[in-house]
Amino acid sequence: MALASALLAACTSEEPAPVRGDALHGGLQSQGVVGSDQAKVGQDWWFALPVPVNKSSKEIEITEVSLVDIPRGIKVVEYGAFSRDDTEGLALLVLEGEPHMPDLDRLENHIREPVVVPARQESDIYYLAHLKITAPPDQSVRYCKFQYVQGGEKYTQTLDCEVDLRTKKKA
Repeated sequence: MALASALLAACTSEEPAPVRGDALHGGLQSQGVVGSDQAKVGQDWWFALPVPVNKSSKEIEITEVSLVDIPRGIKVVEYGAFSRDDTEGLALLVLEGEPHMPDLDRLENHIREPVVVPARQESDIYYLAHLKITAPPDQSVRYCKFQYVQGGEKYTQTLDCEVDLRTKKKA
């Protein structure tokens, strides 16, 4: 009986799941689709998640981001967090190796530290997902999840975002 009580206590003392948040606004990036119909298997693309806009009255600390619906044929290699100043603007969707692609290896990557977004402000830091096309994708990548802390509470919020990378079909 003591063992059962100890096990029950261990199971119920887990950290609670993050609460569903509403502090973020996705801006224009949450209202459209970016993509290419010229993608090829084997290519690497970098897709910008919506720039975090904190619409609340308290600062937030973003601790993690991820894409939610990832179709067969696309693999997420890694995520990065970069300053728009360093990348000379927002790298919305870029093919790795192209001349207009920022040299992300030389820039400071903030992905391993919380990104603070002050109340009612837009973040200078934005997130990129490094995507590899492993097979012709059967649908687009959809939804971006942000995990953040506000006032000591953990929250999770999913924003709409979509990238459609299509390969040419053989005739």
